[in-house]
Amino acid sequence: MPIYEYACRSCECAFELLIRNELTPTCPSCEGQDLERMLSLPRVHSEGRKARSLSAARQRDTKLGQERVRTQREYELAHDDH
Repeated sequence: MPIYEYACRSCECAFELLIRNELTPTCPSCEGQDLERMLSLPRVHSEGRKARSLSAARQRDTKLGQERVRTQREYELAHDDH
């Protein structure tokens, strides 16, 4: 089931659609059928990009973990009944 990019010739709306069973697509804005299928570029995932994404996720998770520990410690200090 491919996803295609379209531009409506009537209202100039640009959109993507998942096409199933070769149904005739319609514009989500004006419901017109005078559509132009646009040339789509495939998305490329390189090893370098994957490594940068993983590194950014690790940094984000480390920061969130540190914030959780600090918040927990502040809570414990504020609710120390001894």
